[in-house]
Amino acid sequence: MTDFIRVENLSVTFDAKGRKVRAVEDVSLSVGARESYGLVGESGSGKSTILRAICGLAPISGGTIRINGEALPTPRGKAFSARVQMVFQDPYASLHPRHTIDRTLSEPLAIHGIGDSDARVMRALEDVGLPAAFRFRYPHQLSGGQRQRVAIARALMLEPEILLLDEPTSALDASVQAEVLNLLTRLRAERGLTFLMVSHDLAVIDHMCDRILVMQHGRAVEELAREDLAAARMTTEYARSLFDASADRMLG
Repeated sequence: MTDFIRVENLSVTFDAKGRKVRAVEDVSLSVGARESYGLVGESGSGKSTILRAICGLAPISGGTIRINGEALPTPRGKAFSARVQMVFQDPYASLHPRHTIDRTLSEPLAIHGIGDSDARVMRALEDVGLPAAFRFRYPHQLSGGQRQRVAIARALMLEPEILLLDEPTSALDASVQAEVLNLLTRLRAERGLTFLMVSHDLAVIDHMCDRILVMQHGRAVEELAREDLAAARMTTEYARSLFDASADRMLG
């Protein structure tokens, strides 16, 4: 497998009230083109920080991040945005409350000078299973699942190759979670997307990902293929404890 995303010895250090906090320490991972790769661990394990570092939103104190062999520029810039997009955990917080869905979806096109926005917005709504009538609604008029569908549509407006998914369903009800995960799976297949996905829930990662990196306290603990996870072939006690906590949902 050729590396499409390559993270090598990544460290992220924050200043917190005068002291240094190592949020991520010497983490390496590689993701193949069109693969879905999961980062799993408890809150504070550093998994979301890795996504933020890729986007240029967290201070990298060591290591390198490459996409298709090229080191990422600082700041990231428009070319990066056209290639890599992120879907955040809370769809209400990530959508501007006073912008219509039409404006939210049109804005990336305007910034990048892409025309034909009417047709593109309509197609984006259709792609995520929302009716055209939603175009001129506001976020507060939508359910949580509908808002997350809009956030996914916005991330796809520039036709990126990579989606970074930061707990994309954890704010949703269980029934809606499954719908959004199935939507993401379909979009990945149709568009040939590469996913790097964060979750604290091993059942979600099991449903979505080809390979999994288990993280704890900012460090990589163990990498598992989906088959190893399904057969409970993990070698570390921490990965085993995560599996045991999620086993009922994974089997259900």
